[in-house]
Amino acid sequence: MRGLFSFLAAFAISVCAIAAEPDEVLADPALEARAKEIDVQLRCVVCQSQSIADSNAPLAKDMRVIVRERLLAGDTDQEAIQFLVDRYGDYVLLKPPIQGNTVFLWLFPALAVAASVAIAVAYLREGKTKPPKAARALTEEDDATIQRIIDEHSK
Repeated sequence: MRGLFSFLAAFAISVCAIAAEPDEVLADPALEARAKEIDVQLRCVVCQSQSIADSNAPLAKDMRVIVRERLLAGDTDQEAIQFLVDRYGDYVLLKPPIQGNTVFLWLFPALAVAASVAIAVAYLREGKTKPPKAARALTEEDDATIQRIIDEHSK
Protein backbone atom coordinates (compact mmCIF):
# COMPACT_ATOMS: atom_id res chain seq x y z
CA MET A 1 0.00 0.00 0.00
CA ARG A 2 2.82 2.38 0.89
CA GLY A 3 4.49 1.68 -2.46
CA LEU A 4 1.29 2.56 -4.31
CA PHE A 5 0.98 5.81 -2.36
CA SER A 6 4.59 6.72 -3.13
CA PHE A 7 4.04 5.99 -6.83
CA LEU A 8 0.88 8.11 -6.96
CA ALA A 9 2.57 10.98 -5.11
CA ALA A 10 5.55 10.91 -7.48
CA PHE A 11 3.23 10.74 -10.48
CA ALA A 12 1.16 13.70 -9.26
CA ILE A 13 4.28 15.79 -8.64
CA SER A 14 5.70 15.00 -12.06
CA VAL A 15 2.43 15.82 -13.83
CA CYS A 16 2.05 19.13 -11.98
CA ALA A 17 5.71 20.11 -12.26
CA ILE A 18 5.60 21.33 -15.83
CA ALA A 19 2.95 21.62 -18.47
CA ALA A 20 5.37 21.61 -21.42
CA GLU A 21 5.18 18.35 -23.27
CA PRO A 22 8.28 16.56 -24.58
CA ASP A 23 7.48 17.41 -28.20
CA GLU A 24 7.59 21.11 -27.31
CA VAL A 25 11.04 21.15 -25.71
CA LEU A 26 13.75 22.74 -27.83
CA ALA A 27 17.04 20.92 -28.40
CA ASP A 28 19.06 24.05 -27.55
CA PRO A 29 19.03 24.42 -23.72
CA ALA A 30 19.64 28.18 -23.92
CA LEU A 31 16.63 28.70 -26.22
CA GLU A 32 14.50 26.40 -24.06
CA ALA A 33 15.46 28.40 -20.95
CA ARG A 34 14.43 31.62 -22.74
CA ALA A 35 11.16 30.01 -23.84
CA LYS A 36 10.38 28.95 -20.25
CA GLU A 37 11.05 32.50 -19.02
CA ILE A 38 8.60 33.80 -21.62
CA ASP A 39 6.02 31.10 -20.81
CA VAL A 40 5.69 32.25 -17.19
CA GLN A 41 4.97 35.82 -18.34
CA LEU A 42 2.04 34.89 -20.58
CA ARG A 43 -1.51 34.14 -19.43
CA CYS A 44 -3.41 31.13 -20.71
CA VAL A 45 -6.48 32.75 -22.25
CA VAL A 46 -8.52 29.62 -21.52
CA CYS A 47 -7.52 29.09 -17.88
CA GLN A 48 -7.13 32.83 -17.17
CA SER A 49 -5.49 32.32 -13.79
CA GLN A 50 -2.50 30.33 -15.01
CA SER A 51 0.51 31.06 -17.12
CA ILE A 52 0.96 29.05 -20.28
CA ALA A 53 3.84 27.30 -18.50
CA ASP A 54 1.41 25.93 -15.89
CA SER A 55 -1.57 25.19 -18.10
CA ASN A 56 -2.36 21.93 -19.83
CA ALA A 57 -5.03 23.51 -22.05
CA PRO A 58 -4.60 22.85 -25.79
CA LEU A 59 -4.48 26.59 -26.49
CA ALA A 60 -1.68 27.02 -23.92
CA LYS A 61 0.25 24.28 -25.71
CA ASP A 62 -0.26 26.11 -29.01
CA MET A 63 1.01 29.32 -27.41
CA ARG A 64 4.10 27.53 -26.03
CA VAL A 65 4.78 26.12 -29.51
CA ILE A 66 4.44 29.61 -31.03
CA VAL A 67 6.93 31.01 -28.49
CA ARG A 68 9.44 28.32 -29.41
CA GLU A 69 8.88 28.82 -33.15
CA ARG A 70 9.43 32.57 -32.79
CA LEU A 71 12.65 32.01 -30.84
CA LEU A 72 13.89 29.54 -33.48
CA ALA A 73 13.08 32.15 -36.14
CA GLY A 74 15.47 34.54 -34.39
CA ASP A 75 13.03 36.75 -32.47
CA THR A 76 14.15 38.38 -29.25
CA ASP A 77 12.19 37.56 -26.09
CA GLN A 78 10.28 40.84 -26.40
CA GLU A 79 9.47 40.23 -30.07
CA ALA A 80 8.10 36.76 -29.26
CA ILE A 81 5.96 38.22 -26.48
CA GLN A 82 4.82 41.07 -28.73
CA PHE A 83 3.78 38.54 -31.40
CA LEU A 84 1.33 36.97 -28.92
CA VAL A 85 0.19 40.37 -27.62
CA ASP A 86 -0.59 41.42 -31.20
CA ARG A 87 -2.59 38.24 -31.62
CA TYR A 88 -4.44 38.12 -28.24
CA GLY A 89 -4.12 41.66 -26.83
CA ASP A 90 -2.60 42.90 -23.57
CA TYR A 91 -4.80 40.43 -21.68
CA VAL A 92 -2.31 37.68 -22.53
CA LEU A 93 0.29 39.37 -20.31
CA LEU A 94 0.22 38.33 -16.66
CA LYS A 95 1.61 41.80 -15.84
CA PRO A 96 -0.12 44.20 -18.24
CA PRO A 97 1.61 47.51 -18.96
CA ILE A 98 0.39 50.69 -17.31
CA GLN A 99 -1.54 52.55 -19.98
CA GLY A 100 -4.89 54.25 -20.37
CA ASN A 101 -6.95 51.07 -20.63
CA THR A 102 -5.14 49.22 -17.81
CA VAL A 103 -4.54 52.01 -15.29
CA PHE A 104 -7.64 50.93 -13.35
CA LEU A 105 -6.17 47.42 -12.95
CA TRP A 106 -3.06 48.90 -11.36
CA LEU A 107 -4.76 51.54 -9.21
CA PHE A 108 -7.81 49.62 -7.99
CA PRO A 109 -6.04 47.57 -5.28
CA ALA A 110 -4.42 50.70 -3.80
CA LEU A 111 -7.71 52.64 -4.00
CA ALA A 112 -9.62 49.77 -2.37
CA VAL A 113 -7.13 49.61 0.53
CA ALA A 114 -7.18 53.40 0.96
CA ALA A 115 -10.99 53.48 0.95
CA SER A 116 -11.15 50.63 3.49
CA VAL A 117 -8.71 52.40 5.80
CA ALA A 118 -10.62 55.68 5.49
CA ILE A 119 -13.92 53.96 6.30
CA ALA A 120 -12.40 52.17 9.29
CA VAL A 121 -10.83 55.37 10.64
CA ALA A 122 -14.10 57.29 10.20
CA TYR A 123 -16.02 54.54 11.96
CA LEU A 124 -13.58 54.40 14.88
CA ARG A 125 -13.45 58.20 15.23
CA GLU A 126 -17.24 58.44 15.21
CA GLY A 127 -17.41 56.16 18.22
CA LYS A 128 -14.91 58.31 20.15
CA THR A 129 -16.39 61.70 19.30
CA LYS A 130 -20.04 60.93 19.94
CA PRO A 131 -20.97 61.43 23.56
CA PRO A 132 -22.71 58.48 25.15
CA LYS A 133 -26.46 58.74 25.32
CA ALA A 134 -27.50 60.31 28.59
CA ALA A 135 -29.56 58.05 30.81
CA ARG A 136 -32.95 59.47 31.52
CA ALA A 137 -33.85 60.10 35.08
CA LEU A 138 -36.13 57.61 36.78
CA THR A 139 -39.67 58.71 37.37
CA GLU A 140 -41.58 58.10 40.60
CA GLU A 141 -43.46 55.34 38.76
CA ASP A 142 -40.12 53.65 37.85
CA ASP A 143 -39.00 53.88 41.49
CA ALA A 144 -42.26 52.31 42.64
CA THR A 145 -41.93 49.47 40.11
CA ILE A 146 -38.35 48.75 41.21
CA GLN A 147 -39.33 48.78 44.87
CA ARG A 148 -42.26 46.40 44.19
CA ILE A 149 -39.94 43.95 42.38
CA ILE A 150 -37.41 44.08 45.23
CA ASP A 151 -40.12 43.50 47.82
CA GLU A 152 -41.52 40.50 45.88
CA HIS A 153 -38.13 38.83 45.61
CA SER A 154 -37.00 39.50 49.14
CA LYS A 155 -39.90 37.56 50.68
